[in-house]
Amino acid sequence: MAGFVERLGLNVLFRFDPETAHRMAIRGLSLNVHGKAPPPPANLRTRVLGLDFPTPIGLAAGFDKNAEAVDGLLRLGFGFIEVGTVTPLPQPGNAKPRMFRLEADEAIINRLGFNNDGMDAIAARLAARRPGGIVGVNLGANKASTDRIADYVAGVYRFARLASYLVVNVSSPNTPGLRSLQDADPFETLLLRVVAARDEAANGGVTTPILVKIAPDLDDGALAAIARIAVASGIDGIILGNTTLSRTGLTDRSHAGESGGLSGRPLFQRATIMLARLRALVGPGMPLIGVGGVDTAEAALAKLLAGADLVQIYTGMIYRGHNIAARINARLSELLAERDFASPEDAVGRETDRWAAMALPD
Repeated sequence: MAGFVERLGLNVLFRFDPETAHRMAIRGLSLNVHGKAPPPPANLRTRVLGLDFPTPIGLAAGFDKNAEAVDGLLRLGFGFIEVGTVTPLPQPGNAKPRMFRLEADEAIINRLGFNNDGMDAIAARLAARRPGGIVGVNLGANKASTDRIADYVAGVYRFARLASYLVVNVSSPNTPGLRSLQDADPFETLLLRVVAARDEAANGGVTTPILVKIAPDLDDGALAAIARIAVASGIDGIILGNTTLSRTGLTDRSHAGESGGLSGRPLFQRATIMLARLRALVGPGMPLIGVGGVDTAEAALAKLLAGADLVQIYTGMIYRGHNIAARINARLSELLAERDFASPEDAVGRETDRWAAMALPD
């Protein structure tokens, strides 16, 4: 019955344009209309970034941009929720239409452009909710900002005591020039400044873990430079990756020519190979979060084996429905047991070399 209701809900949502459907989904989740998933199996518990996760499966930034449905999402079985991207000032984002479904490929192209309510409104929502669950905040820079590094620093100060962890997002392709912050010199400056701001905000107390989110489109030289700088900077972890500008592997050409970042199934191979190469560069000690194309437990396990400590989904939820986390949790528990892994930690990096040696899709 639950599966039928979920399919019916998806059919209704897909009758609307993607952005309208998304707003409807957020509204429903904010009202807790979907009930509560069973607790994740015990063998999915893992400790990363000094935090205890009930499952390594989380929801990536971009779904609940404005922290409107955090508690409803946590009830679905996710081990953690990442809200945002949040900019210091509210901004409407790019002109509509700006989201496009490629249904045959279970993919999305978006060029939203960090549309959000701004850090004051989002901080107020997070402060008002009852404490509980692991909730990260993904930080960005305003499109019209004249000092983008200062925007990230402002976000760190504003959310350091509200978030379970912070993410510096320099990899969205939809804010002109933003990805240039992945170049070595500005990247180093950015990381040193946000780490210093985080430490100052802690004021001698517990520091909030801070990660940086990078693109899956980097070449090997740029990835190596980022890995070296990240390790030296004192940053706590890296998320790989964001959406891609590549259109490799698409069979649905209905919107393939639209500008913006591609997410969903076609991103899985590229993002997982790049994740493994990053793991090989940073070694076993730095926490990594793998994102891109995850919609099954098998795909989630592949991310762990390639080198991820945690895994995030987004587009998979659009196509597979609100029960996706609960389904992945149940099956991932079985997959770990079948391979005699006592926990997700036992799986991390077991196949890094194999994935890192693969050729990227043309």
